[in-house]
Amino acid sequence: MPDTVTMFVNGQAMSGGELNDALASAQFLGPVRTAPEYRFFSFYNTFPGLASVSRGGWSVPGEIYEISYTELREKLLPREPAELELSVIRLEDGRGALSMVCREIPSDHDDVYEITAAGGWRDHLASLATGRP
Repeated sequence: MPDTVTMFVNGQAMSGGELNDALASAQFLGPVRTAPEYRFFSFYNTFPGLASVSRGGWSVPGEIYEISYTELREKLLPREPAELELSVIRLEDGRGALSMVCREIPSDHDDVYEITAAGGWRDHLASLATGRP
């Protein structure tokens, strides 16, 4: 039985993000997108969250890693925010992968809002830096 799983990340755990060190021993498999079944939210402009929807979804960009259960349990999951939970998502090519998702679809307010129209988490952060939505 394999000791690894695939993990989709779309926020601070991506290459260059502040949580990417939790994936230092994981194998980077490349950039990938989700199936167009998700809405994408910014929480406090600090981390993103995926929410599965039956219609009106979007294909969210991110990265996929092969990670051991031990590294997932001991290095990545303890650093994830309480607003997110581990789940299985569908990728653009139909494969499944683990990912952190919203515990519930957030209602938009000042600190949590939908960023589905942005080009992903990095584009969202860049728009904040330049002042363009």
